[in-house]
Amino acid sequence: MSLNWREIDLVLSELDLVGAQIQKIVQPSYDTLVLSCYKPGAAIELLFCVAHGACRLHATRMPVPKAEKPQRFMELLRSQVRGARIESIEQIGTERIVRMRIGRDDGERLLYARLWSGAANLLLCTPDGKILDALARKPSKGELSGGRYAPEAGAAPSREFVVRELPGDGTFNERIDSFYAEHGSELSRAALLERARKYFSQRRAQLDARADALTKAAADYAEADRYRELGDILMANQAVQPTGATVAADDFYQGGEAEIRVDPGKSILDNARAYYEKSKKARSGAVETAAELEELRKAVESLESERERMEATENPYAIRAYLAKHRSAPSQAPKRFPGLSLERNGWQILIGRSAAENDALLRRHVRGNDLWFHARDYSGSYVFVKSRPGKSVPLEILLDAGSLALYYSKGRSAGAGDLYYTHAKYLRRAKDGPRGLVLPTQEKNLRVKLEDARMRDLRRLIGKDDD
Repeated sequence: MSLNWREIDLVLSELDLVGAQIQKIVQPSYDTLVLSCYKPGAAIELLFCVAHGACRLHATRMPVPKAEKPQRFMELLRSQVRGARIESIEQIGTERIVRMRIGRDDGERLLYARLWSGAANLLLCTPDGKILDALARKPSKGELSGGRYAPEAGAAPSREFVVRELPGDGTFNERIDSFYAEHGSELSRAALLERARKYFSQRRAQLDARADALTKAAADYAEADRYRELGDILMANQAVQPTGATVAADDFYQGGEAEIRVDPGKSILDNARAYYEKSKKARSGAVETAAELEELRKAVESLESERERMEATENPYAIRAYLAKHRSAPSQAPKRFPGLSLERNGWQILIGRSAAENDALLRRHVRGNDLWFHARDYSGSYVFVKSRPGKSVPLEILLDAGSLALYYSKGRSAGAGDLYYTHAKYLRRAKDGPRGLVLPTQEKNLRVKLEDARMRDLRRLIGKDDD
């Protein structure tokens, strides 16, 4: 429900805005703007909304949260009219266009609010009609910086409009504020709360699915001790000839006879080494899985706490701000690694941006054959390339990892520099040194130059298009 012209007139007649100073400007979302106006004896939070089906202006008592990122039109108004005084505010005829004249030492500004459902807009103009900027830039209508906008009163509407009866007590402004907050439109508390419940349901289902997968993986990793035992049994029976793909031998750990699966193309010794390697990977995987399960448990607790908080929130603007902040969260998987990570042509690259993240990666997420990169002569990130069985790291991935190590270091401004890299198994922790500090051996040198195209691609894969 958008306000009709008679309702807009009634709203304006109840507000004592002439002479009020605009002290603060908040734009909690793209289609909503609030001016905090003050004059001795009166403080008014004037809300403009240009959302489809909910176009209106009125005073609000609801606390309006700030947007996560500063909005363009809000920043323009702050530079142009904050601290200025309202000289007049009126509706142009029956057009549902409100014109606010705002005085400035260097000339007044006109703020137009066109409250047409489906074609609403806010425009800031100079007195001669030149548009400084618009909330919604519409080039086809000339509604953009440098365009012209100077509406005039038109003919009277063909149908009669009346002020609708709204529930509740108080002034018409107060009843509008309550009505829109609870029942007014898709921006009402009820509609927003339903969207929030859907988000929480989707997010919880995603976390539960990931927890189920990790629980199954943890069960597989529980065989680490048995893999080591099978390796020991094979080492003790190197003279035994395999029968097909199995070897039968005395099980001196669990008793009886063990049927051990082997690769007939390999020697008993190599098969034993393969079991030892499986045991090592299972142990490492168990630690990593346990850590991720703990992170998931905390994520579920946090999600439930947020859900309860939103259910108890009466302010629809706060619910809407929360949804705007988390609008992409349902499609995001739980964070698996500390710091930043990306995948490039099948290769996983991990980036620690602080001593804590570097240390966490070293302790829980890196194995011996993973490659470690660090800028030479500069403090900065540890970058790791996860190894792949039977694969050598290609040159392009080496350059990607080296570029990231230089980019996230104190040497970024140089544009080029030397890196050293080695396998993680050749890193030794510095005794009594700061957290995350390592001493590398068998390192190799890599010279990289930061290339704009490469860094754009890498930052896009990380999910950071800006800097």
